[in-house]
Amino acid sequence: MTDTGLSLREVTAASVRAICALKVADSQSGYVAANAVSIAQAYFQPTAAFKAAYADEAPVGFIMWRPDSRDPDRVMILWRFMIDRDHQSKGYGKAALNLWLQQRREDGIQLVTTSVVLGPASPLNFYRAIGFDLTGEIRPNGESVLQLSL
Repeated sequence: MTDTGLSLREVTAASVRAICALKVADSQSGYVAANAVSIAQAYFQPTAAFKAAYADEAPVGFIMWRPDSRDPDRVMILWRFMIDRDHQSKGYGKAALNLWLQQRREDGIQLVTTSVVLGPASPLNFYRAIGFDLTGEIRPNGESVLQLSL
């Protein structure tokens, strides 16, 4: 748990509806998939993992990741990350991502990649503030790739 009272927890049968009910701001909806879609996709991606971000006992966000198939012991892909619209600008996003990054460091991961859709409500500046850098790579879906060395 962080000093913001934030923790990352398993999504359970008891919590899945609350996690699926979390939503980003309307202006951000084209930049990240709904949590229900992410959980469904993880079902078909055997290496995917996900957790919910909680502030004390309230669910505030969702994070999903998977190893990079080219270097699974060293590189992790941050596949999805969101903080609910009612909980943004409270430090939860930074705290949740930093907690997750610390856990990956402890797992021996050396590099994290993610990708963003560029645009007015893009999370690019958020990731850059954490320390991610654009690589110049553009994924086939048009998303720009970022990376962070741990």
